[in-house]
Amino acid sequence: MAFMVPLRELLSFHSVDRQLFSRLLLICSRKPSETLLVMALWLWLEEIGYPNIVPKILKLPDAIVNAMANEAVLCLKCLCSDTTPHLLNGNLPFSTKSMEMEISPHIFFQNRFTSISGIKKLLNSVCSWAFTDILVQVLPSSTSQVGLNQPLAVPDFPHPVFGDVTIVRRPLDYCFPIGGLHGWNPTTEAPVDDRTMFLTFSRGNKVTENDVMELFTGLFGDCVDSVNMEEVARNRQPLFARLVLRSVSTVDSILNGKSIAKFTINSKHIWARKYERRD
Repeated sequence: MAFMVPLRELLSFHSVDRQLFSRLLLICSRKPSETLLVMALWLWLEEIGYPNIVPKILKLPDAIVNAMANEAVLCLKCLCSDTTPHLLNGNLPFSTKSMEMEISPHIFFQNRFTSISGIKKLLNSVCSWAFTDILVQVLPSSTSQVGLNQPLAVPDFPHPVFGDVTIVRRPLDYCFPIGGLHGWNPTTEAPVDDRTMFLTFSRGNKVTENDVMELFTGLFGDCVDSVNMEEVARNRQPLFARLVLRSVSTVDSILNGKSIAKFTINSKHIWARKYERRD
């Protein structure tokens, strides 16, 4: 049986995060959608080894807090673009000093899909409920007057890269199952689409499922969850496949900062890029 925790206690647990979100939104007058993503980014950084980011930022003057939010937005822009050389040349002086650890846009771009998956997870597992009462103070009146247990419409969502977020006004005694609300890892909790790559092959030199398995396990270890080859007639050659990996971090290892990576196995060429679902 799942362990249930009332919203009142969860909000208390996230009181420091809520204070920072409130300052960004109400004092620095930042956009709600952007502020949700900035908080998700900072919470994700805490998860992967940048400790106590939010408490450190909270101690800073408003002007520095706003400057750090601008640096976070720069990192988000890096994640939203396939080619960002002008952004990668920048640094993050306020963030580096406050976090007491080196951090740059290049770090995000080199780990682009791991970062996107982690930020999406924190956006939906924490930010979607921890800041609702603060959000309604700045959302349009038609949205902020939505009743309890009804979803709020946040402008600029769904986001083209980070997707949608469902934010619902809940009473303080509403109970959440604690499992899955907190924490992130790049394997079991990453959705399948986040861990999937699209492979294409050259005509005239048939690539098999075994070729794909041999190539990627040989280069990246036991990383393959499944290979879904194009379904073709027996006498036809498949020209593409979907490769599902065990970890989203392997997607970044395969691409190595590029949008397309080329490989050769048994004199056969394979091109790999991130899979994008087209509904």
